Amino acid sequence: MNVMEFFELSTGKWRSLRTTHHLPFRCAEAGESEIYVEALPANNPKVVEICELHQFNPKLAIGGAFVSWAGQMGWDKEDENHSGSTIFALIPDADQPQKGLLLRERGYAETIPVAGQYEMDGEGALVLTTEYETMSTIERFWFPSPSLRMRTSTVKRFGGFSTATFCTEFRVAESSLNEGMQSVTPPMTDEMKASVEATKYLFTFGW
Repeated sequence: MNVMEFFELSTGKWRSLRTTHHLPFRCAEAGESEIYVEALPANNPKVVEICELHQFNPKLAIGGAFVSWAGQMGWDKEDENHSGSTIFALIPDADQPQKGLLLRERGYAETIPVAGQYEMDGEGALVLTTEYETMSTIERFWFPSPSLRMRTSTVKRFGGFSTATFCTEFRVAESSLNEGMQSVTPPMTDEMKASVEATKYLFTFGW
């Protein structure tokens, strides 16, 4: 599978169930999100725009994707909002087409334009590595079946906070997306609240 085939298979609506482990405190937080993914061709105006934003020739892009999401986590405040959308473009390495750059209009750990590295590994999984000013992230996505996607991610903050997340994502019909899910998580200490604040923008690969 190449990277565009991966995003074409990802196209559609998904329910994502996640568990985030706040490693310094040995506690886990449950959450869920609703995700929409649409693969975009290389000549899509938004893909061209992202390339130009990052000062790359749009002719180098092989395509991209639009992703939107909305969800909740177990320790959210009443006014917490985990929703948004992003568009990105894919530029493969000239010598190793299974690797390349993923250009985003906004990051997920920091909401600024960012360029990450992607790689399709030998098992057909997509691995994304992104370096931000204050943290670094590694994410891995794979399909056990066409309607089931798995995801793991780790976040390392330069200040010391780290999290590890595991997600199970199901392809669903639109009528099923608004069915609620219940989750139970332990109460937070002040230190745990600081950890959540530090990592809340990674609620989903944006997704």
